[in-house]
Amino acid sequence: MNAAGSRQFTGRHMLAIMIAFFGVIIAVNVSLAVFARESWTGLVVQNSYVASQQFNQKMADTRAQAALDWSSKLAIENGIVSYSLVDANGRRLTLKSVTAKFMRPVDDREDRSEALGLADNGDYVSHTPIADGAWLVEIEADAGLDKPYRETLRVLVANGARS
Repeated sequence: MNAAGSRQFTGRHMLAIMIAFFGVIIAVNVSLAVFARESWTGLVVQNSYVASQQFNQKMADTRAQAALDWSSKLAIENGIVSYSLVDANGRRLTLKSVTAKFMRPVDDREDRSEALGLADNGDYVSHTPIADGAWLVEIEADAGLDKPYRETLRVLVANGARS
């Protein structure tokens, strides 16, 4: 110590500061790496070449489905998901089966698929509640055609209802 009673800044002080500084940087990097590893991988398809080769067929299927001029309605209220499909003349279609796959746009931990059952009013329903937030809903409806009627809808659920 000097005469005024203050301590001198030594090499040990600088070493402690440097270790603390780089320790914080390393800890943050490790934390971010762990979070990135445990979250969504970003993988959409296993093989992008094969997916690109199937694109033209998928577009032809989409055009054929659009030519049917069918319209659908997906409602979510009070924990009940209901789906209906009508033809070009507005008549409700009777479907052999309807499957809905609920997916979060960014994470797959809450994704689920379920069959919708026919209700008395002619809608196809599920009584499994949907959590609030953004969802992608892939519908596959078997209407007795060569290929099922498919559509993907982006929905926002707030307070148990589609908004």
